[in-house]
Order: sequence, then C-alpha cells, then structure tokens
Amino acid sequence: MNFGEKLKMLRTGQNLTQQQLATRLGVAKSVVSYYESGDRFPSYDVLVKIAYTFHTTTDYLLDIQRQRVIDVSDLSEDDIAVVTTVIDALKRKNNG
Repeated sequence: MNFGEKLKMLRTGQNLTQQQLATRLGVAKSVVSYYESGDRFPSYDVLVKIAYTFHTTTDYLLDIQRQRVIDVSDLSEDDIAVVTTVIDALKRKNNG
C-alpha cells in the first residue's frame, strides 16, 4: 500500500473529509487530494503532523515499518488487556 492509499485509509477510517484533514494539517484541501492520489508528497513537517493526527509513525506512513503502531497511552491497563485480546483473536482468525 503506497502513502496515498494509507493516508486515505486512515482519513476515512476516522470519518474525516479531505477538508477536515487539510484544516488539521494547515494545508489546502487540494494538497490532501494530491497526497492521496500520489501526485505530491508531504514535507517533513506535514508528514510529522499526519503521523501525530493518526497516532502512528512516519515509518508506517512511508512503508518503512509495515507494522502499524496504535497509541494506547491514554488507556488503563485493563483496557489495554482487552485491546490486546481482540488483536490476538483477529490475528488467529486471519492466519488460519
């Protein structure tokens, strides 16, 4: 999955419009459209803002690290255990 596809997946996964994401990033809506279509790539500063907005890493966005990181820092230990259990169950389901 290329950068534009990941960005669109993350944006639509949070029910954000291109305009809403553009506002958060401080860019024009057309710029987000260019990113998603692969016609342009963000500057370093905007890339960091995108990673922060979606609670992921720049490595994930750039496909350097294929694992997606999910920020659970605001969850309790019990909540983290529940999330981990769900993730493990989904991995088992998808792997066999």
